[in-house]
Amino acid sequence: MVDENGAAVILKNNVPRYVLIDYGKLQVDVEADNETLEDVATRLLQKHRKAFEELAK
Repeated sequence: MVDENGAAVILKNNVPRYVLIDYGKLQVDVEADNETLEDVATRLLQKHRKAFEELAK
């Protein structure tokens, strides 16, 4: 199920109790947490530069 959907939630007494995720995805998430706000902003601006230029018109 995790391979197909990316995550699985295990319930106990109809309450979410555990989350199973692909370990490879966990590593990507941890690395993203270590980025500084400035690095993230720069990366997003570069990635969507054309859209921001259009919005600026």
